[in-house]
Amino acid sequence: MTGAPNPKPFSGFRNTLLYTSILLVAAMAYSGWVISSRRQEAREVERRAKERERAEAAHTFEMLGGGNFEILNFYAVPGVIRRGDSAQLCYGVSNAKTVRLEPQSSEVWPSQSRCVEVSPKKDTTYTLIAEDGHGNTRTSSLTVTVR
Repeated sequence: MTGAPNPKPFSGFRNTLLYTSILLVAAMAYSGWVISSRRQEAREVERRAKERERAEAAHTFEMLGGGNFEILNFYAVPGVIRRGDSAQLCYGVSNAKTVRLEPQSSEVWPSQSRCVEVSPKKDTTYTLIAEDGHGNTRTSSLTVTVR
């Protein structure tokens, strides 16, 4: 009897290279997916941050007068003083070329937020005059009361 030798049963441990290769490919695919999804998430976070920054910048621009020429604020702190004391006149203008304060107490110039000190001896009405360089003028007045 010439018979064929008995084939040995197939064992998974005999072909470790095949299984190791499959595990390695699966690990690489998983790692690639993790890296890709994290990169995509980081891009999305960056895009949202840029949108938020643009919205905040636009809001700030509008709060500061935007493209409009105007007096944003003009006020005195305090509005009532004792004789010999001083008060702060604070103003803010947007898109102004020149600014004047009448009566002139100290030098003023275009600014989003600036204060000057005044020491009136009697009730005084101050007028802020802003000009935009195109012939347009805006004015605002307030009175500092002296007691």
